[in-house]
Amino acid sequence: MENVGRRKFLGLCLGGVATGALAALIYPLYRYLAPRPVESSAGKVVIPLNDVPEGEAKFFEFAGASAVLVKKRGGELVALSAVCTHLGCIVQWEKDKQEFLCPCHGGLYTADGTVISGPPPKPLPKLPFTVANETITIG
Repeated sequence: MENVGRRKFLGLCLGGVATGALAALIYPLYRYLAPRPVESSAGKVVIPLNDVPEGEAKFFEFAGASAVLVKKRGGELVALSAVCTHLGCIVQWEKDKQEFLCPCHGGLYTADGTVISGPPPKPLPKLPFTVANETITIG
C-alpha cells in the first residue's frame, strides 16, 4: 500500500517537471513567431532631405520598431514600416529592383509597400510625414 502512494507522488512530480519543461520550450517559440504589437505613442523622427539619395532607402527606428524612408526614382518620398506583415521580420531594400524583400519567407513588396508576391497578407503600413526646410519629419 505504501508503494502506491510513492508511485503516485513520483508520477505527479514527473508530470509537473514535464509540464514546466514544455512551457519553457513553447513560450520563447511563441514570442519569436508572434508579431510585435504596434505602439501608437510615437515621437517624431527628423531626417535631412539630402540623407536619402534618389532610388535609395534609409532605415530608422520609429515608435520602437523599424521603419524605412524611400526616395523613389523620380524623387517621390514614401515612409513605411519596415516590419513584414507576415511574421514580423525586417524587410530589406533591393536597390537594383527598387523593391523590398522579406528575407524570412521571400515576400516581395513594391517601393510603395504593396505586396507583389509571397506570404505577406497585407501591404507595409505607411507612416505620416512632412517635408519642410530641407528636412523630412516622420510622425
